[in-house]
Amino acid sequence: MVKFGTGGWRAIIGEGFTKANIRRLAKALAEKMKNEGVTEQGIVLGYDRRFLSKEAMRWASEVFAGEGITSYLINRSSPTPLIMYHVMKNKLHYGMMVTASHNPAIYNGIKVFTYGGRDADEIQTRDIENYIEDVIDDEIVVVEYQEAVNRKLIIEINPLNEYLDNIINHIDLQAIRERGLKVALDPMYGVSETSLKTIFLTARCDVQTIHERHDTLFGGKLPSPSVDTLKSLTNRVKDYKCDIGIATDGDADRIGIIDDTGRFLHPNSILVILYYYLIKYKKWQGAVVRNIATTHLLDRVAESFGERCFEVPVGFKYISAKMNETNAIIGGESSGGLTVRGHINGKDGIYAATLLVEMIAVTGKKLSQIMDEIEKEFGALYMEERDYSFTQAKKDEIYQTLIVQKCLPKMPFEIDKISYLDGCKVYFKNGGWIITRFSGTEPLLRIFCEMPDKESVVCLCSIFEEFLQLTRQ
Repeated sequence: MVKFGTGGWRAIIGEGFTKANIRRLAKALAEKMKNEGVTEQGIVLGYDRRFLSKEAMRWASEVFAGEGITSYLINRSSPTPLIMYHVMKNKLHYGMMVTASHNPAIYNGIKVFTYGGRDADEIQTRDIENYIEDVIDDEIVVVEYQEAVNRKLIIEINPLNEYLDNIINHIDLQAIRERGLKVALDPMYGVSETSLKTIFLTARCDVQTIHERHDTLFGGKLPSPSVDTLKSLTNRVKDYKCDIGIATDGDADRIGIIDDTGRFLHPNSILVILYYYLIKYKKWQGAVVRNIATTHLLDRVAESFGERCFEVPVGFKYISAKMNETNAIIGGESSGGLTVRGHINGKDGIYAATLLVEMIAVTGKKLSQIMDEIEKEFGALYMEERDYSFTQAKKDEIYQTLIVQKCLPKMPFEIDKISYLDGCKVYFKNGGWIITRFSGTEPLLRIFCEMPDKESVVCLCSIFEEFLQLTRQ
């Protein structure tokens, strides 16, 4: 069964991620395209470095060929933002990327993009799921790859230069060249190395790279930039006295940053720093958009400049939609994904990384100095994130308790309001908050809590753990 979450369809390889399911999904999307009358322009497909990603892209393209729909296949492993950019630039109605993003190596999946290069929203993905239910396996027609290439039903392309030129044209490259910065890169065995090295070498940076080889097991670690997975990058920054360490997840739509002191910057901090830079130093005007589990420090920054911060559910499709609606400057989430006005309508770790390097060059300040500047002006908030695995019975029990019955534990802070927009979020009058929600990409229950002091964060998380009878991973 193919079911979409907040980040596309993801499943364990050989269990849910199978050739049969990939072909069912392709057949369903082909039928949807035909019924919408949007087959003439074809569809673009890309893939990352995961096990079976390239093969899965070809299996899908053979089904589109069988339906008479031309597939434009990117002929090398590529960042997800490249696919989104290509859909947007060429005004295609659909694109597909074979990736499971930051999930463990046993997973793979497919992201679907719609007109404008946007993540397919819930209406679109539910529609695709409905089409899948009507697919009859024996009626799936395929044209073998080489025959489809010969008939020009499959066309191999490499639009990487167009994508990189678009980023370079949005960046003050000359300012970076004049600084002679040292940049450490960690692609985490993923797809960002070529893009980032091309940009930073063009900007005359001294580039140090680790974990660049192709490894479908991602070095035995989760391909997700975090304080635990970036210890090698931290050491590289310290040893070589780099100005910044940049890591990207498996498909390069999210980033992790190590500052000049070797400190891991939480994605919340990255989002705050970039909004602060764009609005104070580059004199942009506009709101900021964050999801419901992302820092409220953004609200403080926005308010100080006479702007607004908009809150949306988890899922980047909600962020990009609200950005388009409000003409916001920047939008992002606490998991490390963000985008900036005037670029693509989705997460782009490569563009975000380049903008951070520009910031260091333009301001003439180190990352650590800019973060200190922000904390002095707006104060500090402390966040903790906790993950819990569960059985289906436990999931049902938690859902009944929190969402249906709306039961909450006793808490030592005065409640301002409660939201059930996405999970259960409690807002406190001291400016803090805590949210409990089920992940849309992994079988996990997540608790995010942000308060003015660390002791309150730990206290609240422990209260919810005990109330829901949870055991940490």
